[in-house]
Amino acid sequence: MAVDYKLEGQVAVITGSTSGIGQALAAALAGQGVNVVLNGFGDPAKIEADRAAMQAKTNAAVRYHGADMSKPAEIADLIAYAVKEFGRLDILVNNAGIQHVAPVDEFPDEKWDALIAVILSSTFHATKAAVPIMKGQGRGRIVNIASAHGLVASAFKAPYCAAKFGVVGFTKSCAVELARTGITVNAICPGYVKTPLIEGQIGDQAKARGITPERVVEEVILAAQPTKKFVEYDNLAGMLLYLVSDMGSAATGAALSVDGGWTAT
Repeated sequence: MAVDYKLEGQVAVITGSTSGIGQALAAALAGQGVNVVLNGFGDPAKIEADRAAMQAKTNAAVRYHGADMSKPAEIADLIAYAVKEFGRLDILVNNAGIQHVAPVDEFPDEKWDALIAVILSSTFHATKAAVPIMKGQGRGRIVNIASAHGLVASAFKAPYCAAKFGVVGFTKSCAVELARTGITVNAICPGYVKTPLIEGQIGDQAKARGITPERVVEEVILAAQPTKKFVEYDNLAGMLLYLVSDMGSAATGAALSVDGGWTAT
């Protein structure tokens, strides 16, 4: 039986939502009747086709804004666009992210700057723009998509871990500050999800290591996840829907692990 989270008619902005986790979260919200503004890069024709398909399948209006998450002015315009289109903003999901892996002493300066800008600074800029609107409404839900790497570290991912740890800290600070405004702020910390990016890595790792794709999944990619299973999009969508509904109103300042037991070890 489908759960009615009583979200119909609300408005959400989801950054980095033209593919992967963000797109799945946007679809879950639209499926509950939430009007959504998609954001992200990609082929314009595919983005439009995906937007139209999401709208056609749901009882929601779906828009797109191409803000660059490394540019504060464009982030502010994204939030303003949502209010212009729909008259309010109830849900902000800060999901945009990029990745680069290298030893810290070889990490390109421009890649450090890019990761911090897109993952951490964009979360600040979008939140800063959204909070006055939500305060005026007396209610709001901000959900930051952090990572297991916002709670534990891995080698060769120093900037990514720094950014995601920063997202968790930012989440907690904002939750305390906004605790009496009707706005909740939480972080979801996924383990490995089988995104298109990860699927590509499986084949590359199999060739490089001379082992089967199945062994790559269990022994390399999911080595840290005791379940040896990928986190599913639906697992993250379920957590998101709980947090943004009235059922999740007492949860704020939490960094919620959805990681197959990774951070329990």
